[in-house]
Amino acid sequence: MTSHHSPPPNRPQLQIGYCTNVHAGIDLASIRDNLTEYAVAVRRRLHQTQAGDSQQSGLDTFDSLGVGLWIPDQASRELADGALTSFREFLQTNRLTAYTINGFPFANFHGDHVKQRVYLPTWAETDRLEYTKRLATLLAALLPASQEVGSISTLPIGWPDNPFADEPTGADNVDIAGTHFRELAEFLDRLYQETGKRIVVAIEPEPGCIIDTVDGMVRFFDQYLGSETHRRYITVCHDICHSAVMNESQRMVIQTYGEAGIGIGKVQVSSAIVADWESIGGNDRAAAFEQLAGFAEDRYLHQTGQIGRDGSFKLAQDLPELVARTRVVDLDHVDRWVIHFHVPIFLERFGLLTTSRDGVVECLNALGDPSIDVDFTGHLEVETYAWTVLPEAMRQRGLAEDIAGELQWLVRQIGQCRANS
Repeated sequence: MTSHHSPPPNRPQLQIGYCTNVHAGIDLASIRDNLTEYAVAVRRRLHQTQAGDSQQSGLDTFDSLGVGLWIPDQASRELADGALTSFREFLQTNRLTAYTINGFPFANFHGDHVKQRVYLPTWAETDRLEYTKRLATLLAALLPASQEVGSISTLPIGWPDNPFADEPTGADNVDIAGTHFRELAEFLDRLYQETGKRIVVAIEPEPGCIIDTVDGMVRFFDQYLGSETHRRYITVCHDICHSAVMNESQRMVIQTYGEAGIGIGKVQVSSAIVADWESIGGNDRAAAFEQLAGFAEDRYLHQTGQIGRDGSFKLAQDLPELVARTRVVDLDHVDRWVIHFHVPIFLERFGLLTTSRDGVVECLNALGDPSIDVDFTGHLEVETYAWTVLPEAMRQRGLAEDIAGELQWLVRQIGQCRANS
C-alpha cells in the first residue's frame, strides 16, 4: 500500500505491510502456502473495509498488500536456484507487493526453543554476509518496476557470549562485522548500477545485543561506516518495541539518527508489554505479576527493561529468569517493566497490564514532523510475530483477521498524525 497524495515536506511516500515471519516454514513451498492462506485473506479483508480510513490517511486502498517477506536461508537458495520467476509471478497474481525483507532470522524462527539462536550466524561470519547479498539480489528482482528502493532488516552484529555459538563474539568480531558491512555496501552499489534498484540493508538494534541503543548505533556508524557510499546503502531498522524496552524516547531516536546522518531503512511497528508497577495498587500487584508470568514462555527471548522509581535502568536478559527471581515485595521500588514481547499494536491495556502503544504514535508523529530532518525510505512494517505464543484469550479471532486489524489501526493513526501536523 503506497501513498497517492503528496507527502509532507521532506517526507517520503509511505509503504505499509506486515512481516511474514509470523508464519512458520523455512522452505519456499511453505512460504507460498502461508502467503496464500493468510496474506491473500488479509488483503481481501482490508480492501473490503478500508476505503474510508485509507482516504483519510492519504493512503491508497489495499488493491495490493505490502508484505515484508521472511525468506530464510533455505528458501533464499531455492529462489536463487531457479524458482524466482515463478515466485514473482505468484506475488503479482495475488496482488502482494514485496517491498522489504526481514533478513534477521537466518533459519527456523518457530522452533520450540529459539532464544539466542536467532542471532546466529553473526555479522562476523561470511554465511551472514553471503545470505544478505543473496536476499538483496532477490529483492531487486521482486520489487515492482515502478519502485526503486527496497529494504532488508538484519541483526545488530550478534549477541555477546551467545550460549549457542561456537565462539564468543568479542571486539575482533565487531571489526570483522564492520568490514563485512563495508563489503556489502560496495556490493549493493554494484547491484544498483546493474538493476536501477537501490536495496538498503537496515541494522536493527535489539536489547542485549552488541548494538542495542541509538547511541551504540551512532558509534558503530561513526567508526565503521563513514563514507557516503556506506550510508547510502547501510541504514537502520528502527523497531519501536525494542527502543521502548531500552527506555528511549521515540522522538529522540528519530532526531538523533537525522542529526548523525544515518538513514532509516525501515521502521518496524511493534509494541511491548508494560507492567506499570507504580500505578498498580498493592492489592492488584500480585495478580498483575501472575498475569505477566503467563508471558514467560520458552520459544523467544523476552528481554525486560526495568526502570526504577529513582530513574535507574537495568536490562534483564529474559522474562522467565526475571520472574523466577523476583518477589512481589521487590516491586515496591520499581516504576515499571517494559518487556520485549511483540503484542498487537492496537492494544492499549489488557487485564492489569498495558502496552507501549503510545510509543508507536510518538514515532509516527516524529517521522511526519518536518522539523526533524531524517532520511527515511517510508517503509513501515508491522511486526507482531508472537501471535502463536500469546495467551489464548488474546488471540480469539483468526490470524488473518488479527493482522488486518493491526493494519487498519495503523492506517487510522497515520491519518490522525497527518491531520494534526
